[in-house]
Amino acid sequence: MRTVALPDGETVPALGQGTWYMGERGGNAAREADALRLGVDLGMTLIDTAEMYANGGAEEVVARAVTGIRDKVFIVSKVLPQNASRSGVASACERSLKRLKTDMIDLYLLHWRGGYDLAETVGAFEVLKAAGKIRHWGVSNFDTDDMEELPDGCAANQVLYHPDSRGIEFDLLPWCARNGIPIMAYSPLGHHVSKLLSSSALQAVARRHGTTSAAVAIAWSLRSGNVISIPKAADQAHVRENARAGSIELSADDLAAIDAMHRPPKRKQPLDLL
Repeated sequence: MRTVALPDGETVPALGQGTWYMGERGGNAAREADALRLGVDLGMTLIDTAEMYANGGAEEVVARAVTGIRDKVFIVSKVLPQNASRSGVASACERSLKRLKTDMIDLYLLHWRGGYDLAETVGAFEVLKAAGKIRHWGVSNFDTDDMEELPDGCAANQVLYHPDSRGIEFDLLPWCARNGIPIMAYSPLGHHVSKLLSSSALQAVARRHGTTSAAVAIAWSLRSGNVISIPKAADQAHVRENARAGSIELSADDLAAIDAMHRPPKRKQPLDLL
């Protein structure tokens, strides 16, 4: 499994696992946890979740998945902006820790920018870090101007990124690369998965590599070396398919074919959100 370096030099898997929409139906929790655990076995040891997902239900699925193997897993969770005050961050983190059944979150993100001053939120993160409740802090859904306002210490920025959503390549992705801050790509298979995966360009590249459009899309998101991709898979077949993407090396011809159909940005674009 290839890796990406955080600003302090620690490395994490470039290919992780997302959990959005997990935990919404209790009857699926065991299957979802088994899928995550298989992903860990296959080297996708970074798992992303959030207090927002299923109102904490996704964090509970993660707890189930990492039982007995917590030391092998890098857990990412997120605090909602309405909880991003100094006291609110502390309380939200304690609730997440309880649901995750752990004493520390590896990377704690502000889910998106809200009404609280960034200095207050970052100050709360630093208090948690000093107390050993979190190891790193970062943000999500921040554009370049937002990143420029942050104090030092941000470990990652999680944003939407896939072949039909490439606006970050104009300024945000280069800015983060220059400043040594990884991008974490959520929904790397697109807003509408079936639409993206029916792309004739992705399908043609997939045929050349003997794989699937989904694996090509994920491999594409990893190509810069400064991106951590976190596709979600709730069943084991999709987990195995996602894991194969980590070993795909796209050629210049492959990338040109994808660029021809899914064009890179020529100007600044508003940050794409889901």
